[in-house]
Amino acid sequence: MNHALPTLHDIEAAAQVVYRAFAPTPQYRWATLSARLGTDCWVKHENHTPVGAFKVRGGLTYFDQLRQRGELPREVISATRGNHGQSIGLAARAHGVACTIVVPRGNSVEKNAAMRTLGVTLIEHGSDFQESREHAMQLAEARGAHMVPSYHADLVRGVSTCWWEYFRAVPTLDVVYVPIGQGSGACSAIAAKLALRHRVRIVGVVSAHATTYADSLAAGRVVAAPVTTVLADGMACRVADAEALDVMAANLDRIVQVSDDEVAQAMRMLFADTHNVAEGAGAASFAAAWQERDAHKGAVVGTTLSGGNVDSSVVAAVLAGG
Repeated sequence: MNHALPTLHDIEAAAQVVYRAFAPTPQYRWATLSARLGTDCWVKHENHTPVGAFKVRGGLTYFDQLRQRGELPREVISATRGNHGQSIGLAARAHGVACTIVVPRGNSVEKNAAMRTLGVTLIEHGSDFQESREHAMQLAEARGAHMVPSYHADLVRGVSTCWWEYFRAVPTLDVVYVPIGQGSGACSAIAAKLALRHRVRIVGVVSAHATTYADSLAAGRVVAAPVTTVLADGMACRVADAEALDVMAANLDRIVQVSDDEVAQAMRMLFADTHNVAEGAGAASFAAAWQERDAHKGAVVGTTLSGGNVDSSVVAAVLAGG
């Protein structure tokens, strides 16, 4: 069921919207990471966007689509653990739309600060993302505001530009590892692969402490799962999105689960080898590649540093560990 995925024409048009805000992000073959894996390893640096994560591409195209349809609201509301909220905040400000974002209590201090700097009204509510999301939906209904979902075709349209850049830049990629939060990243990689008719295999990566997508794909229906990850807040999803699940079920090669310990180790490796800071979800892609390093045997491996928005205190503790 790929009916909701953007076409090549859609992705190329979305790229023009994205490039008004920033240039294509780099992808590098890092020699030291490649030496660790024993094969060519590429990293797509989505930490190098104006909000430090890939999500901004989706926010820009979501609002552009609203504008094109003449449907820009006076206020938008959404829920996030951080990067989606920054994306929506930046795009809302560019279009003169008020933006309220709900985050769980105890959310990243620095992500919260970044959202406020973008003019977002921040509300802390709930113990996890799902509770924040439900509160945001109630608020939107009560206030007559537009609720921006975490997964939507117009978000996928923008995020697909990341993978379109990557697959065109490195046509020899054999396999890519894509972290799964609410699904826009993985579904966008699938969209770009299909649009470009690329042969790459796409492996989804979930936190071993937030397994709704792994459990749902295995069961063939949405299965909620408890979230206990401390480090990978970008993957801390309790209930899979049914539409995203349909796209993944038909197109993902497989799913790999990574533990917080493996994510922390990947954060340390990425810092040592590239001197880029990865947030937990941002390091999950390389964590999965590392977990499967014995299986690569000459394959060209693609990973993504999907975001670098992690509190300084967390980075310090992770780098000091191990």
